[in-house]
Amino acid sequence: MAEHDQAGGIAPGSGGGSAPGHAAGDGLRMAFGTLTALPVPAPRTVDRRVAGIAMATAPLAGLALAAGAGVVVWLGGLLGLPALAVAALALATVALATRGLHLDGLADTADGLSASYDRDRALDIMRRGDAGPTGVATLVLVLLVQTGALAGVVAAGAGVTGLVVAVVASRVVLPLCCTRFVPSARPEGLGAAVAGAVPVPVAATVALTVAALSVLAGFDPAVAWWQGPVASLAGWCAAGAVLLRCVRRLGGVTGDVLGGCVEIALTATLLVLSI
Repeated sequence: MAEHDQAGGIAPGSGGGSAPGHAAGDGLRMAFGTLTALPVPAPRTVDRRVAGIAMATAPLAGLALAAGAGVVVWLGGLLGLPALAVAALALATVALATRGLHLDGLADTADGLSASYDRDRALDIMRRGDAGPTGVATLVLVLLVQTGALAGVVAAGAGVTGLVVAVVASRVVLPLCCTRFVPSARPEGLGAAVAGAVPVPVAATVALTVAALSVLAGFDPAVAWWQGPVASLAGWCAAGAVLLRCVRRLGGVTGDVLGGCVEIALTATLLVLSI
């Protein structure tokens, strides 16, 4: 998720606290309003509880994205389009449906990590939002790998199944990155709003649930029984490596880092599914 001065219009700690009955609804609104371009009402209040629910329900937002992109894959198959074209169109659909938020975060994170070893300067570069040469190169290479991997999945006849697994599993990175073990790199912004907001048992439950459900991908004849959970785990490990580097280099997580981790997880998941 990209993060600039207002963190996408979400201010950490805004509102006077949400009642338990309203927190779930506000959390879902925050999840879908932040992670997708769907026209949902703004949450009535945003506090730590709401932010935690939003990150914990991120895979549900991913399911909505996967449904739209899955339709593109299905239509591409009906029209007999080349697998590479179908893959590119499906990924473009996901990018448009997220306003390019995660791709922007990936580019900004790459620029920040490649900047001076001065932490404040790196964070300032990430805050600017313009993509430098490292960010552009990272975007191009990651999108090439994603498109090539998804094209292989589509050619094998498992495009819709693989896309659903990859998009949903990659959003599990968000609750995993927002537990108390991961600090915020800044005192403000989206990273500060969600850092530490998801209880560890909740994040673990979300991950285990998605991993268990990904086994169902094996019912698709084109997908091996092990590929769903292994691909999901590979994506989370790849994102974890990036997160660890960012924590050491930047001092914690930002909205950009979260977005970059989502894209890295998506890439690794698609690679395993393309085997």
